[in-house]
Amino acid sequence: MVAFAVSIIATVILVWGFYAYLKRCPIDKEFTWGEAMLFATYVFFILFWVYGVVPHQWLTWADSELNWRPDRFIVGPELPWTGDQGIVEWALPFTMTYLVIRDVIAVLIYGVALAGNVVCWRHWQNRGVEKEEVEDTSEYGRPLIKEGVGI
Repeated sequence: MVAFAVSIIATVILVWGFYAYLKRCPIDKEFTWGEAMLFATYVFFILFWVYGVVPHQWLTWADSELNWRPDRFIVGPELPWTGDQGIVEWALPFTMTYLVIRDVIAVLIYGVALAGNVVCWRHWQNRGVEKEEVEDTSEYGRPLIKEGVGI
């Protein structure tokens, strides 16, 4: 658990470093070769960490400390209408093991990492772009103008 928690904390710190640099980097900055290589190495390390270390630590924790093996079944509590089966066994037409849940959580970790990757790309590409100020419009979509002031 400690290794998985530390890997999540390290991920947050690494992504925070990316956003700290993003806020102070203007869009028209010309990067030197050294800056580009340094930042590329940093981003590669983030990707290695998020796609390699974090899922590995989750799988290791689920296998060892949580003891989610293929011979442990998710049964659920027995209810009066389920007979001698648990609620999960009764509701699902297949056998659900903790190993399946472990793998689904690993896939979710990869999905969150991929979505975060796309969000970071989008923020990097749109850095320095200012949002347009929205003018007040009437119900018909025309701009509101104060008339008759001072006349």
